[in-house]
Amino acid sequence: MNRRLLVLDVVAQPLYWLILAASLVVLLRGHNEPGGGFIGGLLAVTASVLWAVAHGAAAAARRLPLGSPVRLAALGVLVGAASGLPAVVLGSPFLTHLWWTLPLGPLALPVSTVLLFDVGVYLCVWGALAGYAIALLDEDGEPAP
Repeated sequence: MNRRLLVLDVVAQPLYWLILAASLVVLLRGHNEPGGGFIGGLLAVTASVLWAVAHGAAAAARRLPLGSPVRLAALGVLVGAASGLPAVVLGSPFLTHLWWTLPLGPLALPVSTVLLFDVGVYLCVWGALAGYAIALLDEDGEPAP
């Protein structure tokens, strides 16, 4: 028997987006401050778990980027691995991180392959752990797509 709580239904929508926004903030502060891809990914998992509790496991799995925890985790691994390729192309060891400055008018934005690696970790953690948590919360016993 699945009893839904009205308060949870109402609060889940804004909280989901608030938690995802917080996870992105934590992702972007990584390496210079506490945070990064792993902790940001864990926060994103909490948003998925909230959605699974409020709306069911299938709805939470559909809400993930790419619609599948397995595809999301695989994309994360690919993005993380791809972050090491620019160094190889330039003759440095794999995963040697490179930094550039992107001029934006009067501002200069520092960019690096470190951020790409962190995004890969973020996506992989979100996909793998959200898939696991969603499977645990699934009442029908069906695996997530």
